[in-house]
Amino acid sequence: MTDTRRPDPAVPPEPVPPEPGPAGPGPEAGRLRRRLVALVAGNMAGRVGALASLGVATVMVARIGGPALVGAFTLVRILPGLLCQLSSAGLPGAAPYFLARDAEDQRRVRPTLAALTVLGAVAAGAGWLLLSPAVHAVFFQTFGFWITLAAAAPAFTQTFVSVGKGLLQGTGDQAGASLAIAVEEFVFLPIYGIILIGWYGPGALITGLVLADVAAAAWIVRRLARGGFFAGWGRPDARLGRRIAGYGLRGYVGQLIDLLQLRFDMALLGAIAGPSVLGVYTVASKFAELVQLPGLAVNYVLYPDFAKDDRATAARRTARLVLPVLGVSALAALPLALVAGTALPWVFGDVFDDAVVPTHIRLAGVVTFGVTGLVMAYLYGVGRPGAASTGQAIGLVVVVVLGVLLIPSHGATGAAIATSVSFVATTAALLLWFRHVRDLDARDRRAAAEKG
Repeated sequence: MTDTRRPDPAVPPEPVPPEPGPAGPGPEAGRLRRRLVALVAGNMAGRVGALASLGVATVMVARIGGPALVGAFTLVRILPGLLCQLSSAGLPGAAPYFLARDAEDQRRVRPTLAALTVLGAVAAGAGWLLLSPAVHAVFFQTFGFWITLAAAAPAFTQTFVSVGKGLLQGTGDQAGASLAIAVEEFVFLPIYGIILIGWYGPGALITGLVLADVAAAAWIVRRLARGGFFAGWGRPDARLGRRIAGYGLRGYVGQLIDLLQLRFDMALLGAIAGPSVLGVYTVASKFAELVQLPGLAVNYVLYPDFAKDDRATAARRTARLVLPVLGVSALAALPLALVAGTALPWVFGDVFDDAVVPTHIRLAGVVTFGVTGLVMAYLYGVGRPGAASTGQAIGLVVVVVLGVLLIPSHGATGAAIATSVSFVATTAALLLWFRHVRDLDARDRRAAAEKG
């Protein structure tokens, strides 16, 4: 378990702030609330646009190739993403932290982040090629070995898009970061539509994903250039790069756990039941994950804010938002539960009737995800990515144990139960970590005040 009493060497020391008093009403508090609501709404709009594009893409794939091709679509998106995060040392999560802190020298930070991005992309592509025999044996036997090799291309290109969104987020371009989330998914639609004029199957799917990554990365680079990201660069700094990688790797453990927790059920289901069952479950999962939008948006907006705030302010803001975020997530889940039984078969076809029950089960657990996103933003923002990762590990243990027990005999329903219970366990663990870190910081402030 992470020792939160030990100072984080990757985090610059900061002055000890005074003990905060209660937040009272006033023009500044109102301005902050309006800003938060506007930024969260903008981020949610970007995510809704991305999900809409992804939904249309999934329908296209389902109508063309059925559940089996939807399963391939899911695997080619998930597995390279896991490798991208590892090869780039958690850079998408680390970039906003180092860009947001005023104490850092941006002349060194920005070129160092760019160099790490290129190195991570090369490592992801090469790593995929090395692992391709094992990946093919477990996941891609239905489609042939050449499809597995071709998936090395999105393993390379996804790195630039993932890190690029983090760069926009960390430089304060929240509007650009939110728009990039939508652009990443939207550009696939026209590209894939053109490819389908003369080419079907998994090869066309991978080609569309790669070209979409290239287009999205080009858009992000242009946005960064307009914001002055590339102006006044110095030289990449190897020592700083190690600090960034150290922070990123500690955070990556949590990101990997989050991805595994969210997608372990899909990977195990695909390996045991095959692409068709996985395709049905993917539809259920994506529909239920609409409830995650508020929590994801809050996390995305508040993470850079908490990195700039003093720790007492970040803790106070987090505690004040826990119940409102939970309430919003619960309200979002209710209409989805009511329409799932008619919407899913109508949109995707009668073959997806079996997705309804897993959807309802997933919705029961995912309502806590908003609180998870909020507390994660706090722990990352105050320089405690290891604490966040430890909390998330509880959820991963739950989904692995329950998945192994339930998926072989209950299929998609067992996968949904395992994931739903793991969401609740993760939220509870992170709330305990939030209280622990907040109390430690308060004790340290009191001790510093007594010595002063």
